[in-house]
Amino acid sequence: MKPEFIAAYEPQEGARRARELFEKTFTAKPVGVWRAPGRVNVIGEHTDYNGGKALPLALPHAIYVALRVREDDQLKIVSEDFPQLSVHSLSELAKNYPASGPGAFVGGVILGLRQVLNDRGQNEKARELAQKVPGLEVAIASSVPLSAGLSSSAALECAIAVGINDLASLRLSDNFEGRKLLVEAGKIAENRYVGAPTGGLDQSASMLCEQDRVLELDCSTWQTRSHPFDLSALCLSLLVIDTCTSHDLADGQYGARRAACEAAAQVLGVKELGELVPKKIASSDNLTDLEFADYPPSWVQSQLDKLEDAEQVSRVRHVLTEIARCQRLCELLEAGADLDQWRKLLDASHKSLRRDYEVTCEELDVAVEAARKAGAYGARMTGGGFGGGVIAPGRSDQLAATAQSVLEAFVKAGFNQPRFLCASPSAAADRVA
Repeated sequence: MKPEFIAAYEPQEGARRARELFEKTFTAKPVGVWRAPGRVNVIGEHTDYNGGKALPLALPHAIYVALRVREDDQLKIVSEDFPQLSVHSLSELAKNYPASGPGAFVGGVILGLRQVLNDRGQNEKARELAQKVPGLEVAIASSVPLSAGLSSSAALECAIAVGINDLASLRLSDNFEGRKLLVEAGKIAENRYVGAPTGGLDQSASMLCEQDRVLELDCSTWQTRSHPFDLSALCLSLLVIDTCTSHDLADGQYGARRAACEAAAQVLGVKELGELVPKKIASSDNLTDLEFADYPPSWVQSQLDKLEDAEQVSRVRHVLTEIARCQRLCELLEAGADLDQWRKLLDASHKSLRRDYEVTCEELDVAVEAARKAGAYGARMTGGGFGGGVIAPGRSDQLAATAQSVLEAFVKAGFNQPRFLCASPSAAADRVA
């Protein structure tokens, strides 16, 4: 048995597939096709809703949406993965949410952007959006695996966001500040209309990332900084492992983690836990050896000592050390990759997510361990957890061997057969046809 690798659609191929599906379903041509990438998080997991830092990159694997405006408020949606036509009402979604199905994602973005524009005092643009995009016909083609921790839902939201931005002539995607408004619309769609309490990291990555770079995202200010991430210059590749273990961020577990962090922040007297992380992390701070006596650093332990709830202690320990690990990796990228330190940071991140945040599962842990044994320069889960994906950077000439090692470990454990992607930093959401 050989590993199955999922290829990304080239933009022309993705546009063709979405357009042909649209024409087959609606017997008409779409106005255009828009693309938005999935993402992986190099490090910085469950830090976004805590006002911390994260380091995502956009995948070459993307979602493509072919769109046409309707004259009524209906949303008619078809996709390669779910070929049966789905019909929804935008006005019903506005009254009855959270909801399930593709209409919640698509309609949630439209309603979310209306709200964002009104909240920012751009009432005229909000009215134009409502008038120009009362409803939509949508055809979706995707090379982003579902439920793999690669943010397929955020990619769909961002593809819809840049699409309705163009259909309503809002011109928000032309500049950074406008794109941040589209990010906010996607976040509202996810939080309110889908019911998943995510923090906006996924939408930011899909909307703001750059080719051949990773995005340092400060989730307290939503300021960004790009760092070079030229793996090929180091003869490295980034292996992404889809464990084919489903997860649902709206099932309560994700929300429970967020609630514990918010409760701890209140006890510690801050709005968000990220406020407790120093701007400069001392080189002597132990962020990688979770079993050593000086872990976590004293500035973390001093906050933990103020907490009486054991669950809050473990959640805060992960969040504060994970933000610090993200800061340190950004410093390494600017100084020139230290692969040994890189490995230690990624490995510690996963261990912290397993021990302190308790969001891994057996499949994720087995994939991480198998990738490490095959020679990966660190490995960790990516995404919300409870299933989904793993990243494992390693030598390009060992990519296939690492994938084979993971596959054999899964077969031995009796798990579903995993799938694999080879990732490189890609461009942000935009129109392709």
